[in-house]
Amino acid sequence: MNLTLYGYQDHWIAVDCGMMIRQDLPEGPLQVPDTESLASLGICPEMLVITHGHEDHIGAVAWLWPKWRCPIIATPLAAGLLRAKFAERELETSSLQIIEVDEGFESGPFALRLLPLTHSIPESCSLLIVTPEYRVMHTGDWKLDPEPLIGEPTDPERYQALAPVDLVVGDSTNAPLPGHSRSEGEVARALEKTLAGCRGRVVVTCFASNLARILALGRAAARNGRRVTLLGRSMERMVRVARGLGYLEDFPPLVPVKDLGYLPPEEVMVIATGSQGEPRAALSRLANSRHPDFELAAGDTVIFSSKAIPGNELAIGKLHNALTRLGVGIMEEKQFPDLHASGHPAQEELRTFYGWLKPTRLLPVHGEYRHQLAHTQVAQSLGIEAPLIPVNGDVIRLDAQGLSVEKRLTLQERIIEHDKVRPLDSMDRRARARLGRHGSVSLALPLTLQEAGWVRIGRLMLDVSGTARLDEDSFAEWLDDTLAGLETTDIDTVKQQLNSRINRWLRNHLRHEPVLFLHVMTMGDS
Repeated sequence: MNLTLYGYQDHWIAVDCGMMIRQDLPEGPLQVPDTESLASLGICPEMLVITHGHEDHIGAVAWLWPKWRCPIIATPLAAGLLRAKFAERELETSSLQIIEVDEGFESGPFALRLLPLTHSIPESCSLLIVTPEYRVMHTGDWKLDPEPLIGEPTDPERYQALAPVDLVVGDSTNAPLPGHSRSEGEVARALEKTLAGCRGRVVVTCFASNLARILALGRAAARNGRRVTLLGRSMERMVRVARGLGYLEDFPPLVPVKDLGYLPPEEVMVIATGSQGEPRAALSRLANSRHPDFELAAGDTVIFSSKAIPGNELAIGKLHNALTRLGVGIMEEKQFPDLHASGHPAQEELRTFYGWLKPTRLLPVHGEYRHQLAHTQVAQSLGIEAPLIPVNGDVIRLDAQGLSVEKRLTLQERIIEHDKVRPLDSMDRRARARLGRHGSVSLALPLTLQEAGWVRIGRLMLDVSGTARLDEDSFAEWLDDTLAGLETTDIDTVKQQLNSRINRWLRNHLRHEPVLFLHVMTMGDS
């Protein structure tokens, strides 16, 4: 989740503050960094610096900033995304300072510089941290892209002028991979060629924050005679903020999703969120025929212009199965590698970048152990010291003797539950144990009260995880009969009765009892 703290003479700054989606838990809650132990160490950051606008670098800011209330430094795009997040949470922000900077600024004894470094989102930066004794380069996420589509390629001379630095805290994500990462320009050409060969409607799913990819898709659609629609709140927000800052100027006009049914299939292209199989994202709703305005059909194509994040394989596999049942063709990176480019450096880029900076030491971060180990081996082959591989909670000292771990904090998993940051252990233990054994069933149920009684609105919004598939038609028929038999108009009583009766139905039909997550919404009288 990319929260790093740097301290010098009892003055602390924080760099990035991200989140992750826990798809192994019901309803995919957000997990945010555990900062509870910082106060016991006398640590309260006096500035938060954001390297770029990806969710795993800014997603927890609106949750954790109220503890710190310090100034936030960001480039204009990241600043715009943060303001949108604070507005969505309706936080009291009279003391909020989001300061947009181009390059240099200070905080106590730190002299700091944000330096452009290409990634898969515009305005991505590394951070140079200078104290009277040391110069540290915090790379953030990066790659060396000669054709980034949005923004300029990385300037070697800017980094060569900084050499040598004492320490690089560096991105390890693709360190095991030889060679050089693919350019966004290459992907743009591959997408345009692929789109030309598709028949029927096309849905392309990618990360909402990858504006270069979204721009490439818009251009490819226009050149292939297709109209573009966006699906997914995060993607709509990202494009709205980016356009307000002057990006995506040649992106084609958007078609409202409700108008797609009037267009011939070969003129439709949808760019959707949900590439990681998130059950509430736009693509999962399409795959399970739960979108109110748009349906996929046999002969349509879904293109995954993305890579599976480790841990999401089961969710993505479930999504593929749902799409296949609809007769939809699937194109993904495994079979069509040109359709995606990573935003992280492979070994050739690491060697080039470290040749510019000439670091004395490396601290490998952002990746699992095998990525950090490979990064360490690359550094050592260049004569760079890489004495340790950090883990979450490490308190690391840099001094004349080099790098050393002073202590390791015990961190708790903390999730967002009922609009608050809570320890994961606060979930009911019996429910968690049952979840592991029997899986879960999530049901969102919009109801309206008519003269004849309670009536379900729209399609069944049902998500089943870790258990046998339900016969949805049979369940929907039983549910409608059950609603018709409810004799109360009190919605709380309706929820209690439905919860009890649905659990009984699940026990009878599955021969075990998955955890039920029932969300009943009333839509008013008709």
